[in-house]
Amino acid sequence: MRQTPESGAEPLQNVRPSPRLLAPFATDPGKSRGRRIAEPPSSTRTPFQRDRDRIVHSSAFRRLTHKTQVFITTEGDHYRSRLTHSLEVAQVAGSIARVLSLDEDLTEALALSHDFGHTPFGHEGERILDDLMAGYGGFDHNVQAYRIVTRLERRYAHFDGLNLTYEMLEGLVKHNGPPSPDGPFMAEAELEDLDLTSEASLEAQIAAISDDIAYDCHDIDDGLRACILTFEVLREVPLVATVIDEVDAEAPGLVPVRRTHEIVRRLLTRMIEDVIAETIRRMARAGVATARDVARHRGRLVAFSEEMALAEKALKRLLYRELYRDSDVLAAREKAGRVVRELFEVFASDPALLPADWRVEADSEARRLRRTCDYIAGMTDRFALGEHRRLVGGTPDLG
Repeated sequence: MRQTPESGAEPLQNVRPSPRLLAPFATDPGKSRGRRIAEPPSSTRTPFQRDRDRIVHSSAFRRLTHKTQVFITTEGDHYRSRLTHSLEVAQVAGSIARVLSLDEDLTEALALSHDFGHTPFGHEGERILDDLMAGYGGFDHNVQAYRIVTRLERRYAHFDGLNLTYEMLEGLVKHNGPPSPDGPFMAEAELEDLDLTSEASLEAQIAAISDDIAYDCHDIDDGLRACILTFEVLREVPLVATVIDEVDAEAPGLVPVRRTHEIVRRLLTRMIEDVIAETIRRMARAGVATARDVARHRGRLVAFSEEMALAEKALKRLLYRELYRDSDVLAAREKAGRVVRELFEVFASDPALLPADWRVEADSEARRLRRTCDYIAGMTDRFALGEHRRLVGGTPDLG
């Protein structure tokens, strides 16, 4: 039987999200500055929970399923895509935020959306679009993520974008540090209501370093699976060599897939625990006690220790040399770049080929080309290949 207030049920309008015990230096959802377009508060979710949920339900999030991480998505079902990478970043980030008593919802929302602005075919697609748009502001995937959540998503009746909280928007803009006065973000409209000079929140800093952790560890997994990396090559990095030796001593004779997983998960644990310990040390040294102290502090508080930072840089150098610059990977990227370039040229030369809701009146060439760039940047790998076959032909095989 349906309950009524008279029968003892509490009216929904009186329900409020249960408060969490957050550290005083956390970003408090109860003190959120709100949203650009005012909305009634939710009776069951905090503002940052709503941000996270809007991100998960967005079209941009779904498109990450078929966007390249390192390996073109046509190459195999088990390699990571932008979506699986983003989920892994969110897991790492949430683990760190939980230990530090920070807001996990804001942290996870930032992690889940950090790659929204990536083009089809990974960094190669970004490089091509940046080159093609050089005379019109260029292209930057972080700026594009901001454009998506403030303008390009069109799902709601009363606003474009997702109408995320100011804390979320500032986290997207500043997660790699306050933007440079002459950087790509400065060409964006609607930045004047954001605090761009202070340091990013701890939640945003965690999302940023979690991206590095997930990238490093899981690219090892994908590189070994693709038989581009080998265990012996990975031994060139002392940190990885130590972990390999530890795994081999504890569980000799493991088949490669189990050996790989054990190595990767232990590397993840080492990096996560190092960040937590170093962050606590830095906050204590700086006397950080409140969220305001975090904003006023100059420099990163969430970071690797000096020893781990050196190890992580050594691992990145090895991955760049052995994986990202592998001849087969580079050959696939070159073909993918050609697809992006030729698609842009086709749509730029004949805007009528764009879907009706993507066409704009040609009041300026810059606006028309930016619209073309936005459309291509939002494509998945497979959609871009399909459009290239339809409009250009001679589409290269990227597998």
